[in-house]
Amino acid sequence: MLIEFYKYQGTGNDFVMIDNRSEFFPKENVQIIERLCDRRFGIGADGLILLENDSNTDFKMVYYNADGNESSMCGNGGRCLVAFAQQLGVINSKTIFIATDGLHHASVDQNGLVALQMIDVPEIDFHENYTFLNTGSPHHVELVPDLEQCDVKGKGAQLRYSDLYAPKGSNINFVKKINDNTFALRTYERGVEDETLACGTGATAVAIAMNATGQTNETKLNMNVEGGQLEVYFEKRGASYTNVFLKGPAQFVFKGTIEI
Repeated sequence: MLIEFYKYQGTGNDFVMIDNRSEFFPKENVQIIERLCDRRFGIGADGLILLENDSNTDFKMVYYNADGNESSMCGNGGRCLVAFAQQLGVINSKTIFIATDGLHHASVDQNGLVALQMIDVPEIDFHENYTFLNTGSPHHVELVPDLEQCDVKGKGAQLRYSDLYAPKGSNINFVKKINDNTFALRTYERGVEDETLACGTGATAVAIAMNATGQTNETKLNMNVEGGQLEVYFEKRGASYTNVFLKGPAQFVFKGTIEI
């Protein structure tokens, strides 16, 4: 079968996009999805996203990690899917769509920046050396003394597969404070099983965790990721976080066909 695909990236977090409104794609075939995401034998991506019809919203997002398995929410993937939906003519500049973690509102500004509303975060687990929270995907957030020299893949894998997060694992974020408005982070993503150039749910988790732990009182933060810069803003209500938005670029790279 010859399929048409689109490639998108958001701050270096890259995705294979497929218009699956006709439901032709073999979603149960983990090997095909894994091969399409393979950087040597396929198209190459951190994940694959299907755009599908939904009776109650503009479209449905179905996300797969690079290992071929369906996964939890992907923030940068969601932003790229909004840009893809706009390119297809499914939406104009604003949308509501459904993903695995519920409804998402999003908008595209005149510069092509996509702002995506993330889920509310009602609770955060505080520990001596790290913070854990769910922003659509589970995230471990840890401040480190030397982010540039941090062994993200090695230490990230160790924590991801530890008893701390058994059996499903967690994404692992290492963080450096730049100033009250800006934090730098590097993320080990489960499912990719490596460091990625950006992680949207990770940037969201870090921003909220830094506010919750008193590293900053700001509610609009710049997040420096390896692939560029994202912006996270939110409202704090007591111990809960609501109206959480992730904003940044979502760029079309190329389109093509491939035989599966």
